[in-house]
Amino acid sequence: MATSFERRLASLAEAEFDQFHGFHETTSKMAARIKGYWTSLGLHFPGVGTPWSAVFVSSFVKRAGASASEFKFSPRHSEFVHRAIANMKSGTGVFHGHPVSAYAPHIGDIIQNNRNGNTFDFNFAAGNMAYESHSAIVVEEGTDGNGRYVRTVGGNEADTVGERVVRLTSSGLIRQPAADPSRFICVIETLK
Repeated sequence: MATSFERRLASLAEAEFDQFHGFHETTSKMAARIKGYWTSLGLHFPGVGTPWSAVFVSSFVKRAGASASEFKFSPRHSEFVHRAIANMKSGTGVFHGHPVSAYAPHIGDIIQNNRNGNTFDFNFAAGNMAYESHSAIVVEEGTDGNGRYVRTVGGNEADTVGERVVRLTSSGLIRQPAADPSRFICVIETLK
């Protein structure tokens, strides 16, 4: 069962999708909103041409009630994933990074994936803080005619606030697509 923090995080992300999906990052409405993601973290807004998906996730984790001592707010997914993996290994903190083959994602968790053809894996993520990737917030768990799934909401997906369906195995683990067997890197478990 999701905690109040997890429900709040998912609800905030879902509401953002409902309000801003379909607005391209270059529209004045979306550009102003993206600027707000950056400035809410105390970061300089470099413009919409700079990838903003990690500040989207960071901004909503912060808005849901996490502190900087709990989550590494960053414009790089790799930095907050690295911290979460270190937390898991040391048994500390409220965000734990797990291999996708070992932990089933739930509402309020964060799923990290490769982008641009990269094939980084969990071990690489554990040892590195500077590489390109993407992540999004799990907002729904369900089952349909194709089996189990989670739905995520993320920023800078097709230059807007987007949603995706991630297919799961019957045991709830992420199913790596046959055509892209290295797509997913890590799941950040939310323990807050």
